Amino acid sequence: MRPLISSRRRGTSRISIVLLLVAALLSGTFLAADAQAAGGSRRPGEQRGTTSGLNRVNLKGWAQAQLKADTARHARRYRKTTRTAHATAAPARTASAKSALARQAAAPLATADAAADPSALVLYDTTGPYGQLGELYAMATANLAGHFGTVTAKPVQQYTAGMIDSYSAVIYIGSTYYGGDVPDAIPAAFYQDAFAGTKPVIWMGANIWGMAGSVGVTRFTQQYGWDPTTSYYQDGGSVGDVTQVTYRGQTLTRTIPAGQDGGVLRPDILTGPGYPAVTRLAEGLDSSSGHTFGWAVRSANLTYIGEIPFVYVSESDRVIAFEDLLFDALAPATAERHRAMVRLEDISPDSDPTELRTMADYLFAEHIPYGINVIPVYTDPNGTYNNGVPQTVTLAQRPQVVSALTYMLARGAVLMDHGYTHQYKNIANPYNGVTGDDFEFYRAHIDAANNVVYDGPVAEDSALWAQSRVTSALLQFTAAGLPKPTLWTTPHYAGSAADYKVFGADFSARLERSLYFAGTLSGSSADPNRFIGQFFPYEVKDVYGTKVLPENIGNYEPEAYNNHPARLPADLIASAKANLAVRDGVASFFYHPYYPLQPLKDTVDGIKALGYTFVSPAAL
Repeated sequence: MRPLISSRRRGTSRISIVLLLVAALLSGTFLAADAQAAGGSRRPGEQRGTTSGLNRVNLKGWAQAQLKADTARHARRYRKTTRTAHATAAPARTASAKSALARQAAAPLATADAAADPSALVLYDTTGPYGQLGELYAMATANLAGHFGTVTAKPVQQYTAGMIDSYSAVIYIGSTYYGGDVPDAIPAAFYQDAFAGTKPVIWMGANIWGMAGSVGVTRFTQQYGWDPTTSYYQDGGSVGDVTQVTYRGQTLTRTIPAGQDGGVLRPDILTGPGYPAVTRLAEGLDSSSGHTFGWAVRSANLTYIGEIPFVYVSESDRVIAFEDLLFDALAPATAERHRAMVRLEDISPDSDPTELRTMADYLFAEHIPYGINVIPVYTDPNGTYNNGVPQTVTLAQRPQVVSALTYMLARGAVLMDHGYTHQYKNIANPYNGVTGDDFEFYRAHIDAANNVVYDGPVAEDSALWAQSRVTSALLQFTAAGLPKPTLWTTPHYAGSAADYKVFGADFSARLERSLYFAGTLSGSSADPNRFIGQFFPYEVKDVYGTKVLPENIGNYEPEAYNNHPARLPADLIASAKANLAVRDGVASFFYHPYYPLQPLKDTVDGIKALGYTFVSPAAL
């Protein structure tokens, strides 16, 4: 979710913010909006939602280590007097072949398994000083692959000969740069099986040169048409400034803070007799030099992506290209289809029934099904918005709100549960303890630099405690005479791994962005301070075993706050356009009903004009 600013009733300026994972995610901090003294303008509320990334991981150190290792690899090449791997005469080559960008991401892989239930093997690194990255990236990859079928994730060193034959496709994530002080942990069997087999192989990031060295550089180049041993992360001595990726006719963004960029490997594509054609599936642009290169390339059974695109991500980011490339490996016959989805957010007993009916009338007239995210109990334990007098109101105590919800359900809405109280006790978590403003299942605070810092699950967190909150919420819906919600959205999208599993067991699906904690794949205790945040362009079965519906283009936000710009209908429409690159994707956003109707109309009209068809959250 994204930050929302609302001019509330009773003359109170109440700003609802969606604090989601900010792209930098350094030192465990998330950029927050201004937190002012009581009685002033605030920016609390729903999770920010524009970005996803890593929490408490030193990506600057990782980037520096990767570039240092790649520079050393480059230098070693020049020290050699002969190149035994190229003992045979090689055709002439160019640093960048003129193969055209494939607008349709090239033809589907002929070798892809067309099984009704595709299976993916995800292999990841665990060694070296940044070995913790591997599991985080593997979870993100496994979640996406969970859209297609079953997924098995293993550390790459556990690969054994022939393992690839049991799966439709294999995905390797090269997050540890092997070389120097970090010995290669990739078994020779994987190198050989990936090269000799026909199953689709998607390789992201580092160590592709290790495969070339293992099977023989000449054999590799003759099969794949490019040379990883002469491909580097730097162009002219610098990583440059790769700011965009073009894929399937869409221009996708790539925004990396200074000093954090580990670079994108630029494939040295070979030309001449004897080398097969290499398809540049996605085109990277280095804006510092104007150079373009294959951000993702394919030949034979190998699809190579020059980076791991899971950090510094936005709704229009280059990760969209990877999300679509999975179709080629796991569901190549998928037909083009573009659906859209909208939900109305942070509805509570404190909501204005007139505003709710206005939204319902518009969406019904437009034949748009939608979700309504309802918090069944509104509480302001410190009287922050009630002149210092504590206040708690249930749905049953607001019959006019319940009547408006019933009205909405009769006009295409799907009831969704958005927590129990959407706040925690009577403390600032991190703002004021008021429903809709604060976290419910996770602790957070605001630091001196005005960043929201994720501190970990609440003290009493457990599966039993989370279940008690869900049970209490559902009882409130029943007491109000409303049906039981079948969909859930976690307040501020933040909970522990145990919490997410409870929500998945109680509801048919979660509609949200999520946190995925280190230790989930390895079976060790989840690390509450190390996680990756992610959102999806299609429904997935995630590593918690739960179904998650997409929310991938954010929400309307009319005012800038802190480091976050305003997000207007044109911005949501632009993100929906970027997501057209996903051949069977969903453009999913949310809107707060206390905003005027016109921005919602503008957003819906713009998304429809792109060719999207609105569907109900219950239809996914």
